[in-house]
Amino acid sequence: MVLSDIKTQQIQVNNGDLAIDAYLAMPTQEGIFPGVIVVQEIFGVNAHIREVTERIAKQGYVVIAPTIYQRLAPGFETGYTPEDIKIGRVYKNQTKASELLTDIQAAIDYLYTLPNVKKKGIGAIGFCFGGHVTYLAATLDDIKATASFYGAGITNWTPGDGEPTLSRTPDISGTIYTFFGLDDASIPPEQVDEIEASLKKHNISHKVFRYQGANHGFFCDQRDSYHPEAAKDAWSHVLELFSTQL
Repeated sequence: MVLSDIKTQQIQVNNGDLAIDAYLAMPTQEGIFPGVIVVQEIFGVNAHIREVTERIAKQGYVVIAPTIYQRLAPGFETGYTPEDIKIGRVYKNQTKASELLTDIQAAIDYLYTLPNVKKKGIGAIGFCFGGHVTYLAATLDDIKATASFYGAGITNWTPGDGEPTLSRTPDISGTIYTFFGLDDASIPPEQVDEIEASLKKHNISHKVFRYQGANHGFFCDQRDSYHPEAAKDAWSHVLELFSTQL
């Protein structure tokens, strides 16, 4: 289902005393739609993330992109220069898995307050650091479908220190699709293999997509690493995932 009309707005989601800025997009037509969380790259909820949020909403979903740097840098939004990457990584390295998970849960809880949102499971999609965060978020009970794009560090790190995020694989209860570029220096092929092996070992419903010639950030048409063919194929699988699981 492709819808021509959506509406968007800036909102705030409450997580206890913390008010989290978020971007919301939804169909204008009446109906009950599945909810989806979009998790930003290290660059904030910028133009690319807002565009992805709208693109998914046009497929018939109520979609929210919460700011995951709210505690560190409210209103942070940037582009893709080396300096932008540097500051984005500084904030990334100050995040904590426990806080990220409660922030995502707060966004889920907000979606469930909306009368036009289906109350039987939420989808999640994330890119770059957001790909890592969505792998974490896949462990939340409400997340039934996860699309994790080129999340670095899953096998050897977790936000805020502790066991690598890969160790949480047994806690994933829904279906997860992961997407990687084989030319991505930040995620060596052996790490992709390790992720796939863990998903298989723990009998998690999953698919792992590897794209020859694609680099980190291949889905983002605002980055030099944009790979149109890989992005088009990955998008088709995201739509397949959400339409079958939500």
